[in-house]
Amino acid sequence: MRGAALISAAALAAFIWTPPLATWLDAAFPAHMLRHMMLVAVIPPLLVLGAPHLADRVALPPMIAAVVEFAVVWAWHLPGAYGLAFLQRGGFILEQGSFLVAGIVVWAGCLRADQPLLGAGGLLLTSMHMTLLGALIVLSPRDLYAEICGLAPDLTAQQWGGLLMLGIGTPVYLVAGLILTGRALTRSEVRP
Repeated sequence: MRGAALISAAALAAFIWTPPLATWLDAAFPAHMLRHMMLVAVIPPLLVLGAPHLADRVALPPMIAAVVEFAVVWAWHLPGAYGLAFLQRGGFILEQGSFLVAGIVVWAGCLRADQPLLGAGGLLLTSMHMTLLGALIVLSPRDLYAEICGLAPDLTAQQWGGLLMLGIGTPVYLVAGLILTGRALTRSEVRP
């Protein structure tokens, strides 16, 4: 199981950094959002499940980890920060690395077996803020990032990116949070 999780994480990482990804998705913003969601919501839990001894070293309390991830994700979606990541290679590397680290911190803290209910709370909080950010991106009446990136406005691409955030992040965090809640409830029923 651990080996399969690590191989899956590596395969997904290779896929999201394949150069024609933006062409395949027909626009830069959906490609950005697919990478972002893989780096915070899909690859990190696979890494944590595949290397739990390493995850234990970076685990923070679930609510603190959720706040760290919130700050990282929302900060990089401010137009100026997004423009830095879009226009500068160093900014892009910093953005992608911070997404991955924030994702690992959140999943390492929330998937710890000794506190499933706290982990569920951290993941459900993360699900809520991801849903809110995705909805804001989808419902924005204008392209938030085109001007700072020197691109022609493309509201449709932005909406697709927001839908990717909603369609990947919301269910991943929600389902994982519900699974942890179920574990906590089952554990409390077993106790005398």
